[in-house]
Amino acid sequence: MPEEVTDTRPSRTWIASLISTIVTLPLAFFALVFGGLSPMACDSCEDAEAHRFDTSFDPAWTVLTLGLVLALITLVTSWALSRRRPPAALALAVLAPSVVFFAWVTFMALVDWP
Repeated sequence: MPEEVTDTRPSRTWIASLISTIVTLPLAFFALVFGGLSPMACDSCEDAEAHRFDTSFDPAWTVLTLGLVLALITLVTSWALSRRRPPAALALAVLAPSVVFFAWVTFMALVDWP
């Protein structure tokens, strides 16, 4: 009977999680800073324009912050699964910066810019 061959090499999935961390954290930082500074775009707006901006900014800010929290959870999960489930960890490592990007794009689309 043929013997079963098992792969005893260590998984290198942690490299994907490391690269994802190097990309995701600065991307999330810049998205958060941009989102936090964006109310200054309407400093010189008239009352009606400022009211429209403020009304659209609050839900957009909530979406951005929840998206960044989701990206952080995805990133931590990719690290946690890097040894036990390498394919899932790899998918989550790719997903984390994508979540930041889509949260930022959604934020930009939801705000009624002056």
